Amino acid sequence: MAKGRKNGLYEGVSDELSALMRTGWADTERHDLEPAEQAPYAAARRVALSALFPGERLIVPSGNLKTRSNDDTYPFRPYSGYVHMTGDQARDGALVLEPRADGGHDAYCYQLPRDSRDNDEFWIGYTAELWMGRRRSLAEAETVLGLPCRDVRTITEDLAAGSGVPTRIVRGVDPALEAAVATDEERDIELEGALSDLRLVKDAWELGEMRKAVDSTVRGFTDCVAELSRAIASSERWIEGTFFRRARLEGNHVGYGSICAAGDHATIMHWTDNDGPVRPGELLLLDAGVETHSLYTADVTRTLPISGTFTPVQRQVYDAVYEAQEAGMAAVKPGAPYRDFHEASQRHLTARLVEWGFIEGPVDRAYALGLQRRFTMAGTGHMLGLDVHDCAQARTEEYVDGVLEPGMVLTVEPGLYFQPDDLTVPEEWRGIGVRIEDDLVVTEEGHENLSAGLPRSSAEVEAWMARFAG
Repeated sequence: MAKGRKNGLYEGVSDELSALMRTGWADTERHDLEPAEQAPYAAARRVALSALFPGERLIVPSGNLKTRSNDDTYPFRPYSGYVHMTGDQARDGALVLEPRADGGHDAYCYQLPRDSRDNDEFWIGYTAELWMGRRRSLAEAETVLGLPCRDVRTITEDLAAGSGVPTRIVRGVDPALEAAVATDEERDIELEGALSDLRLVKDAWELGEMRKAVDSTVRGFTDCVAELSRAIASSERWIEGTFFRRARLEGNHVGYGSICAAGDHATIMHWTDNDGPVRPGELLLLDAGVETHSLYTADVTRTLPISGTFTPVQRQVYDAVYEAQEAGMAAVKPGAPYRDFHEASQRHLTARLVEWGFIEGPVDRAYALGLQRRFTMAGTGHMLGLDVHDCAQARTEEYVDGVLEPGMVLTVEPGLYFQPDDLTVPEEWRGIGVRIEDDLVVTEEGHENLSAGLPRSSAEVEAWMARFAG
């Protein structure tokens, strides 16, 4: 029996209570389940992964709960590579690909099965279903996922039975499982890289999920504009909570910590405290994304004049960023080097900064030296999908040094940030931060802006706010 709390109110379980708890329960096994829509796509992804590592055992853990304090845990989110390869979101599990003689693999999804009602495990302990909620039975999981499922409590024994098989595991996800196998760190890194590589091009099902995420995000942004007057009376937290409500209503969660940055907080790239005032006359930079129930996320940014109208200097900065985004988006097309959209946007912003006298030209020299980065700070975009910065461990030659292909999804998000203490710019420019970010999918003909439902130009933003702002 699991160890109880140190200061729990009950000292133990009587035999009579234990017997009482084991009786009188209905059979809740589900026989009406169908394979998940994602199942055939996940199967194809496993075939692609298998082809990269013939003759080797591959282990992709889902991950474990992480303690927040004492016996309180953070919300669980499985390792993205596990989700991509299985379509599953169970904790404490793993996908294992066992090599066959023909060079292929047999796939098994190890999971924690339902608790037995023949002992006390279902109502006492770390994984008790009466505390944590009902899990799928292994038979149910097999139906939904479309692959054989095994009891994860036997995984160590099963892996030991094939101890001579060359093995790779994704490290840093499940320490206990990692300790149970002998692997080489560099070879394990190659497995993690391959899992990222395989997410670079989204399949048709994934693109559908990305559309859901972006569409919900568009509605969330409109919610925030509609409640702007209440944020003025409160703080950035009102904006954060408003968007979070939409994310939880229509999806799983927010895809990352929402950035609700008003005033000079907009110059902080990753401002997530969201505890500052929202004042008319200043700008609000809102960077947020809804994560779908399948864990695919959007990532969109709009910068809004809190009073509904840009000041002349705010408009000058905003229009420069808009033009830079236009230049970057035009460079997103199949066959183009990945870096092209970044360079197009950055060159445009460099030219504006030289024109305004904030950095020394000529433009080519300033760009070659990276002088614009004092005010642009970050790169102009990234891959997007199951992670907000998706495919982060992909091989460099396939990602930033690669070329764009149909099905890739990426952000284009140039920005200008004039810090409140920057004495190299006029006082009226200090504290202004502007970023515009959209989510694009590369198509056969060029690209599609998935977040085109939100206005982008300064005039369109003002008209949108006049229509919806409360």
